[in-house]
Amino acid sequence: MQAPWLDLLNWWFGQGATVGEIARQKHGLWFGYKPEQDAEARDRFGDLTDQALAGGLGHWTESPHGWLALVLLLDQLPRMIYRGTPRAFAGDERALQLVREGMAHGGDVLLTPIQRVFIYLVLEHAESLQTQEHAVAQFQMLHGLVAPEDRKLFADFLDFAERHRDVIARFGRFPHRNDTLCRQTTEAEQAFLAEPGSRF
Repeated sequence: MQAPWLDLLNWWFGQGATVGEIARQKHGLWFGYKPEQDAEARDRFGDLTDQALAGGLGHWTESPHGWLALVLLLDQLPRMIYRGTPRAFAGDERALQLVREGMAHGGDVLLTPIQRVFIYLVLEHAESLQTQEHAVAQFQMLHGLVAPEDRKLFADFLDFAERHRDVIARFGRFPHRNDTLCRQTTEAEQAFLAEPGSRF
């Protein structure tokens, strides 16, 4: 019997033979925006995402890959399915809790480096400087672990982690979320958001 999370992991990571091949195939899905990708996420995984957001699927954490898939349902899929609404961030708290619990038991080291990226991105999404520092440390560690041919890709992941950390160190939150979360934007944040590359 196929594990219930396998379809999601195959869709998210593809069938590339190498880290570089996976990243080339899936980078647009992971970090780009296409309405058709959001629609596919909604059609294929919307029900599972809503179950996860409602506190379900906890038994998935009994497997490292089930844990990873549940984290994706809480952290990545809502950002696609509910893009531009507060619900896009509704899974962040539970995702962070699950990541901390799983990492405490060494669950992350049972995954491949490219899979671990999406565990550590949960740390990078937190509006907490301490958690951001933890994210940077994990991406530094990953960069040192991967094969030489993959270090450029993982240097980019580390750079983004450092940039997220710097925003939280400066503002204590991500200003680009303010409109979606109905938060008032300060003058300093407005000036920052006017800068090129300020929105992740």
